[in-house]
Amino acid sequence: MSYNQNLVKSRESDKMKAIIREILWTILLALIIFGALQVTVQSFRVEGSSMEPSLHTGQYLMVNKVVYRFHPPQRGEVIVFHPPINPSRDYIKRVIAVPGETVEVRAGGVYIDGIPLDEPYLGEPTNYTFSHQEVPPDNYFVLGDNRNHSSDSHIWGAVPRHNIVGKAWFCYWPVWEWGSAPNYSP
Repeated sequence: MSYNQNLVKSRESDKMKAIIREILWTILLALIIFGALQVTVQSFRVEGSSMEPSLHTGQYLMVNKVVYRFHPPQRGEVIVFHPPINPSRDYIKRVIAVPGETVEVRAGGVYIDGIPLDEPYLGEPTNYTFSHQEVPPDNYFVLGDNRNHSSDSHIWGAVPRHNIVGKAWFCYWPVWEWGSAPNYSP
């Protein structure tokens, strides 16, 4: 074999090593990005009418899974969680009361520590009552925006903090609903 043939083989070998190295780096980078996304965000499909008129069946949302590592859930935020009655499922509701607050539903409205809650996101007044109750430490009282057709804290109680998956962040489907999730700051 001549010197030129050895040189050509060496260059081909170097090119092949560079291509393999580039493929491995691309795969590694894709795995790192995939892992980071799995830890920080989750896709969620809205099912049922409990959050109407704010959210509708078939909408897809991105849920921020890390936001509550930096601060606790706040009143008005829409959260995804595992309900105490069925921890294998994901539910979506609005935080109404935080730990230590008292909540009551009467006369078509919600009262927090005796003060009526401003809820511009509701479609109709609430037609049930819920007796004065204090939210336990590290728990959150959640209700659907479609109060009269929602399985929520007024039925099965407060949601423990460790059951919360994350905060609804962004609606990405259908396209005409594209935009920020309907979180509300009172």
